[in-house]
Amino acid sequence: MDTTDSSVQDTRPSYRLIPGSAASPVLIHVPHGSRAVPPHVRKGIVLDDASLERELDLITDARTQDIAELAAHDAAVTPWRFVNDLSRLVVDPERFPDEREEMSAVGMGAVYTRTTHRRLLRPEPPTDGTELLDTYFHPYAAAMTDAVEDRLAAAGRAVIVDVHSYPSRALPYELHGAGPRPPVCLGTDPFHTPGALLARARAAFEGLGDIALDTPFAGTYVPLRHYGKDPRVSALMIELRRDVYLDEPVTPAPGLSKAAAALAELVDMIGGAGD
Repeated sequence: MDTTDSSVQDTRPSYRLIPGSAASPVLIHVPHGSRAVPPHVRKGIVLDDASLERELDLITDARTQDIAELAAHDAAVTPWRFVNDLSRLVVDPERFPDEREEMSAVGMGAVYTRTTHRRLLRPEPPTDGTELLDTYFHPYAAAMTDAVEDRLAAAGRAVIVDVHSYPSRALPYELHGAGPRPPVCLGTDPFHTPGALLARARAAFEGLGDIALDTPFAGTYVPLRHYGKDPRVSALMIELRRDVYLDEPVTPAPGLSKAAAALAELVDMIGGAGD
């Protein structure tokens, strides 16, 4: 956790767009891999430091940035990467910020008020909720939208590969945790996940074990400007069960390099194809 003491709010962007090949349509999105919580945000969280560290262990998609970085390095045509540099406990950029978000039912909308075990994380409603959305959520969404627009302009299409992980055992916050928990879950969207993209993902990740669709997590991230409207934008969520590449909860295991190689293979499959 980032605990650098500061009385001044950091105004640096909470994300990084890491350039790839000018011709690549692929944008690897890593939204949940960071543990960083700025000091001014930490003040609004009611957990003590030890409890917060444990919560970060459980909620963070540990080492997904490493998987994306290794894959980008190994791919024949370097993909672009959009990486969230702050913890999802600051804001979750993949949630709807309004009543459309089903996870709000367990206190995990765009601004979380509950932990993975449904304990209080912030006051309800959060006193800094609007500030967090304005400072972090909306700029992130705008930048991701611009990144997709840039790939459309450069390559004529954009393929978002959304990289996540999940624990081998369901946590109390999960709304659909009773279903299968395969080594690899592919999250899909009926409009933005074409069959060819899905088939390539199955082929690339088959060496990691069984693959299932939309269980225990479903869907994939597409900016709202394009969602359900622009068929040039394809998207797929890759959810890796953490014991595939970690000694849970956070320690890298040999499977990490295998997961990165599978992602690089998928990137290469996409690069020369019209998904």
